[in-house]
Amino acid sequence: MSGSKVISVLNTEMLAVNGGTPQLTASATATAQTFAPSVWGDFFATYAPPNSKRSEKWTRERAEELKVQVRSKLLKAKSSSSAADMVMLVDTLERLGIDNHFRHEIAAMLHRVHREQQECTAGSGDDDDDDLHITSLQFHLLRKHGFRVSAAVFDKFIDSKGSFRASLSSDTRGLLSLYNAAHMAMPGEEALDDAIAFARHHLRSIQGKLRSPMAEQVSRALDIPLPRTPRRLETMRYIAEYEHEPAFDGVALELAKLDFELVRSLHLRELKALTLWWKDMFNSVKLSYARDRIVETYFWTCGIYHEEEYSRARIIFTKVFGLMSLMNDTYDAHATLEECHKLNKAIQRWDKSAVSILPEYLHVFYIKLLNNFHELEDCLEPTEKYRISYAKTGYKHLSEYYLREAQWSSDRYMPSFAEHLDVSAMSSGFPQLAPVVLLGVRDGDGAATAEAFGWAAAVPALVHASGELARFLNDTASYKIGKRDKDIPSTVECHMAERGVEGEEAVAAVAAMAERAWRTINRECVEMDRALLPAAQLVVNLTRMLEVIYLGGRDGYTAGADIKDLVTNFFLATPSQF
Repeated sequence: MSGSKVISVLNTEMLAVNGGTPQLTASATATAQTFAPSVWGDFFATYAPPNSKRSEKWTRERAEELKVQVRSKLLKAKSSSSAADMVMLVDTLERLGIDNHFRHEIAAMLHRVHREQQECTAGSGDDDDDDLHITSLQFHLLRKHGFRVSAAVFDKFIDSKGSFRASLSSDTRGLLSLYNAAHMAMPGEEALDDAIAFARHHLRSIQGKLRSPMAEQVSRALDIPLPRTPRRLETMRYIAEYEHEPAFDGVALELAKLDFELVRSLHLRELKALTLWWKDMFNSVKLSYARDRIVETYFWTCGIYHEEEYSRARIIFTKVFGLMSLMNDTYDAHATLEECHKLNKAIQRWDKSAVSILPEYLHVFYIKLLNNFHELEDCLEPTEKYRISYAKTGYKHLSEYYLREAQWSSDRYMPSFAEHLDVSAMSSGFPQLAPVVLLGVRDGDGAATAEAFGWAAAVPALVHASGELARFLNDTASYKIGKRDKDIPSTVECHMAERGVEGEEAVAAVAAMAERAWRTINRECVEMDRALLPAAQLVVNLTRMLEVIYLGGRDGYTAGADIKDLVTNFFLATPSQF
């Protein structure tokens, strides 16, 4: 069955669930709908996956057998393979989505690759590799994992005039790997700007002449470079492509398919539970002006961490994200300025007695908010209870930033660009979500340590850059789609007013700022304390989802229909249907 047929079947089933027409929730009749209703209705609350031909027990046992075989290959590769073979193997496991089962082996291999590269740089080793693909792949993987690697590794591909050699233009795989690797650039690395421009130009020139799967891989990279692509999205596509790769390994592919099936099954169970939780929440609070987007929220969450071991983290993150979204829409789309002040006052008090401050329509929301945070705390182990304070503090801070924007809206105030970004990078919600990403993570891989929570809550450069990126992409979408009555001026409009430029030029300028934010993120992952890197990588995963949600200037969270086909494939299609 093709992906389009999966979507067709889904639409038919949704009509049946919803009685033949799209259904609003019970609260939607209270006032006019501010946002479009959910495109999903009760679909995932009632969806029953087709019966599998294989039992879960058999699938898990077979997967364990395959892990033993793959681990054996990794250990052999670490001791006897070349750096080129090792990076290709690591890249394969990561793109197939099974690297989480071999973290220690992969770390050891990359340490060896990095050590050998450093020896070559120091002149004590041999570096006669003139393979653009391997050099690019090695650069990409090492930087991705926090190793310091100089962009000078690409100097050997530069001609006497200072440009990339013309002969490279026919090396499609090399160009694609160069294009992806160069997006790991840090601030000030102009040589990698040249690499991106060179690779992009030649990839576009040959794009219509490529065969599958290279054609699809190039197309995806030109939309979103691989370092910025959520890993689960790449996996669901790469599984179907991998058997056509030159170094195809049947054992790795079988493991990837079984692992994908197990994880997908868990995702659907979690999504059903969360849909039911949200339906009760949304219908109870009766905030009909708010976005009903639990499926899109969970889709975003799976882009942060899709692996089975992160189940608790996904549930907790999705719930907090949903509660933040309800608060956001109250400030942005409905409440008067006086009501905004009252809501912020109640949230700062964080006590049920403060409900008396609020207008009646917010009473149930406020009580539900406090109760849900209490329930989330109950999900944590005794030694983890301290974590919830970071989420509460973040929620309170976010409320204060929303209030400042509500005041701007009421006053029709046009801030300077710098003043706007000081507030709006924080009101993007990303700085507050950084500790929430860690909230439900079990501390087996060192991500959710007390030090990591302190780091995330302090809004370091990486987290602030993520907030800036969220703001720039959101504002670009808002500018293109059009503003609502209560919206404050966007960063695009502030740039237009401050610089006296037209919209197209301002959009381009904001896009350049978004690119600089990514480069700050790349730099921080290399320069930070390596003990904090596991936590930072989860925040980067959160940030990667922005590129999908806001691809091409859309807002796939607010306009769920824009990403409906993608979400359908993500949760329902098998790899052969992508």
